Amino acid sequence: MRYDALLLASFGGPEGPDDVVPFLENVTRGRGIPRERLVEVGAHYALFGGVSPINAQNRALLAALRQDLPAHGIDLPVYWGNRNWAPYFADALGQMRDDGVRRALVFVTSAYSSWSGCRQYRENLAAARAEVGQGAPELDKIRAYFDHPGFVEPFIASTLAALAELPEPVRAGARLAFTTHSVPVAMAESSGPPGARPPQGAYVAQHEAVAALVAQGVAAAEGRSRPYDLVYQSRSGAPHVPWLEPDIVDHLEALAGEGAPSSSSRSGSSATTSRSCTTWTPRRVRPPTGSGWHSLGPRPRGSTRPSSRWSANSCSSGSPTCRPGPCRRSGRGRTHVPWAAARTPAAPSPWSPEPASEPRPGRLAGLGRARRPAGWGAAAATS
Repeated sequence: MRYDALLLASFGGPEGPDDVVPFLENVTRGRGIPRERLVEVGAHYALFGGVSPINAQNRALLAALRQDLPAHGIDLPVYWGNRNWAPYFADALGQMRDDGVRRALVFVTSAYSSWSGCRQYRENLAAARAEVGQGAPELDKIRAYFDHPGFVEPFIASTLAALAELPEPVRAGARLAFTTHSVPVAMAESSGPPGARPPQGAYVAQHEAVAALVAQGVAAAEGRSRPYDLVYQSRSGAPHVPWLEPDIVDHLEALAGEGAPSSSSRSGSSATTSRSCTTWTPRRVRPPTGSGWHSLGPRPRGSTRPSSRWSANSCSSGSPTCRPGPCRRSGRGRTHVPWAAARTPAAPSPWSPEPASEPRPGRLAGLGRARRPAGWGAAAATS
């Protein structure tokens, strides 16, 4: 299959205080969230001057792609469009149509299968194509890349760096906690292709696969295995609706209660936590509001459900794992991977809808087999 362009598709985020509430209205459209609640949630953005980091990260990624693709002999224009803020999908597709693009490959900055992380992007892109009308480019989405070495190896490197910062007595007993955005249990269980969907759904299974790959990489570097857990954050919505658990803060409190080692120079548990291609050691506070999902209600008084007063973007802004070449770049520096190894997933996974394949003329090497499913934008089975 030959492509005329690459579209970088992402979530979007506000770029100033006046953008925050309109942005949240885009995110929550159709859900009946009162405006006063959006104003309350939007106040979290004041910590960052009303600016989400995701747009700057995507601009950096866009610039890197526009530099690196030609450097590796791929003459392909790269466009950028967002689901919830400018540049919107329809604007990007309209520009692509005007530039003569007829078929484009789509790289979504969400690595995992779920309704919000995959299927909703497909539906929004289908709606944008309909809005653009005749001549809108056909779109093929790159496979979920959760197990690609270019995505996994930065987790390993930053986890090792975080462990190295711990004092020796604490480091010896530190365990790993992999935290991602919680979603409703029903949404998690319905994620992934119906014919190959594990009981817990692809969303959980893919995170479990990444956690295992990172833990194995850390063990190989340290010469020892560490216990690890997959936990969740940023629960939101009605308290009676079950979401994935345990919550990261509840998990750290439980570890502390069990006597997990701690450092006098740090408050909180010694568990080293990996999130969105970065690694950090929690300090008994929730991570600040990120650029992806947005929580809409605090923990009800007396409820055992995790608090949802903070949110974070679990799918990150996307590391340029689709860049053919001898190395990969993460958001925190370069991670060198032999191209022969980077071309295929680090380990086989039954939840990769479309495994990576050998480069062929007219295709981008290492991107995996792109496919335009029947009924693009419908509730497709690959999400």
